[in-house]
Amino acid sequence: MKAEFWQELWESEQTGFHEGQVNRMLLKYGELLNLKENSRVLLPLCGKTHDIFYFLGKGHHVIGVELYEPAITALFEALKVKPNISREGAFTLYRATNLTIYVGDFFTITKAELENIDAIYDRAALVALPEAMRRKYSEHLNAITNAASQLLICFEYEQSQMEGPPFSVSADMVTSYYGNSHKVELQARQLVMGGLKGLDEAVESVWLLNSLNSEKSVC
Repeated sequence: MKAEFWQELWESEQTGFHEGQVNRMLLKYGELLNLKENSRVLLPLCGKTHDIFYFLGKGHHVIGVELYEPAITALFEALKVKPNISREGAFTLYRATNLTIYVGDFFTITKAELENIDAIYDRAALVALPEAMRRKYSEHLNAITNAASQLLICFEYEQSQMEGPPFSVSADMVTSYYGNSHKVELQARQLVMGGLKGLDEAVESVWLLNSLNSEKSVC
């Protein structure tokens, strides 16, 4: 799955993953991260998600990583904020108060660039990747965040019935990716309201992944 694939989805407006409002599961379960004020929260593959508004409203510093730059331009327009734009290494940085977005390849960003991350919110990143890429993603995410705790939202359905993204990510898969670095706890499992791309049996699952690293336990 190359960069051109995602660019084509954005340019053809095949962006069903963009909800246009704060995710209902985040509204219900976001407090489980137990974040202190001014916590640094990473949103990988963030797009122009309105979930960023939720964390900014709580007084946190949001760090996002996104490949498609026009999505970030649209994000700042929705925020009605003029960003400070600069080039640092392989990334274009968009900055505003409590918000930093790295535009570029997520798999090349480093721990040093991100600095300290207190928590991760993943609604549309893990499920956006085919199985062959998901372990690489989870390992890289752990490496650049010191395996920070995270709130993870996934979809489950019969994969043979539909091509992703979003891809189906089962409980066993979540445990396989994060069981050695986190305490994996299922918080909710519900049918997707309105179905998922025509599938009536799709399920949305919410996971709290508490870091097993004593220095990076939930804030």
